Amino acid sequence: MFQPSPSFKTNLDALPSIDGIARIELVDASGTVVDTIENQPGKKGSLAVYQHLSQTFGALNAEAAAHGLAVFAEHTADAKARPGAHPNIDRLFEIAEGGAALTISVIAA
Repeated sequence: MFQPSPSFKTNLDALPSIDGIARIELVDASGTVVDTIENQPGKKGSLAVYQHLSQTFGALNAEAAAHGLAVFAEHTADAKARPGAHPNIDRLFEIAEGGAALTISVIAA
């Protein structure tokens, strides 16, 4: 498994390409899409991390969320200090701390 470094940029450079992905849908246990991450400026890093979590873990569970927090590196500390500033990281905190797991659906462009 990919071992994250303390640098988000370094981690991002090691992740698979997001070319050809339109968005990621996060789906709860009832089949409801609870959030999406679009392939657009300002969201591409999160899209790459969540695609990696999908490919590596198959779902967004506590183990995947903890790994995702490590991949986000220095942004994780910023998100902890400023709740709400990084919603895609906040979601990982919630799941890592016992929140309900989600399915990650990768939607092609």
